[in-house]
Amino acid sequence: MFIIHGSSRENGNTEQLTNLITKDVAKTEEQLRHKNIKAINDQRHDPNGFQTIDDDYEEIVKEMLEHDTIIFSTPLYWYGMSGYMKNFIDRWSQSLRNKDLQFAEKIKNKKMYVVIVGGDQPKIKALPLILQFKHIFEFVGATLEGYIIGTGNSPGAILEDQLAIQQAELLNTTLKNN
Repeated sequence: MFIIHGSSRENGNTEQLTNLITKDVAKTEEQLRHKNIKAINDQRHDPNGFQTIDDDYEEIVKEMLEHDTIIFSTPLYWYGMSGYMKNFIDRWSQSLRNKDLQFAEKIKNKKMYVVIVGGDQPKIKALPLILQFKHIFEFVGATLEGYIIGTGNSPGAILEDQLAIQQAELLNTTLKNN
C-alpha cells in the first residue's frame, strides 16, 4: 500500500485519520509537504512535448506505481484538495506522455482510496472533491474503492468524529485482510 499525504501540517487531522485506517498494514508513505514538486507547465500541445523538470515528482510517481493500493490523504482546503496534492496530480498529464515511465499502463487497475478531513460541514462539502477524485481515477483506468470524510478543524479534533473513526476501523480490517 502507498499513501500520499497532502497535508501542510505535521500529524494533522487527515494524517491521524489515515494512520488509523492503515494501522498494522504494510505501507510506504510520502509527505508531499517535504518534497519539491513544481507546478505543471502544460506542454501537451508543444511540438517538443513536456520538458524534464528537476524536482522530486518522478521519484514519487515511480514509487507509487509499484503498489496496487493507493491512499490519497488530503485536508479539505477551500473545498478542494490541498495545493500539494493538486500539483502532484496535475503533473500526471506529463507522466501520461512519458513513454519511459509507462504511467498509463501501470496506473490501470490500481485500487484507490481517498481520506479527507475538513472543518466546515465536510461530510457534505467534500463530496464534490470525492467526485473529482473518482473522475481522475476513471480517466487513468484506476478505481475508487472507497473514501472516508472526517470532521476536524483544530489539532486532534478528528478523534471526536466517531463515525469517521468507525469507518476507519472498518476499512483497516478490510485492508488487513487483502
